[in-house]
Amino acid sequence: MKRWLALLLCTLLMACVGDGNIYREYECRFVFDPTIHPLPCQLTAMLTTPGQFMKIETSVQQGVRHLKTTRNFDGSIEDIRLNTERESRQAYALGANNCIIVGLSSYDNVLVAYEGQCANCLKEMGGRNYPLTWQNNGLYLHCNKCNRTYNVNNSVVAEGSPGIALYRYKVSLDGGILRVWN
Repeated sequence: MKRWLALLLCTLLMACVGDGNIYREYECRFVFDPTIHPLPCQLTAMLTTPGQFMKIETSVQQGVRHLKTTRNFDGSIEDIRLNTERESRQAYALGANNCIIVGLSSYDNVLVAYEGQCANCLKEMGGRNYPLTWQNNGLYLHCNKCNRTYNVNNSVVAEGSPGIALYRYKVSLDGGILRVWN
């Protein structure tokens, strides 16, 4: 009995590992189905290409939800209309200021999702508007407010004052569906 109890306790503790790094200050809820938006959709292409990242923003125009994606390595912008019935029922929330960053790390081929605003500015100054811009062919994200630069593959501060890493969100590619949440 003690052995089963110890095993259960270990299992429960292991289930919580890694959850402490997930940013929860602002709601994040994003779903994207690449089968509805096949190649050459740049968000679909990013899902299988290590080192590619996308800034994702959303808006509603004339009753239709749109995604604006900005690719890291060339700044290419794409407008994706989410106009199927399933997509129009989905509620979206993209963090502090309607922007998340999703990509496949070239370090370990792991899918990652970050808050689209500077983590250090959010923490130190409050507010919500500290956008990050691509630098050095999309290898880095830069904040003009605090002058910190983050490595997009591992989220750590690469240049500028020492500070915390980019805030992360949970991300998965389940059954081909991209999901980002907190």
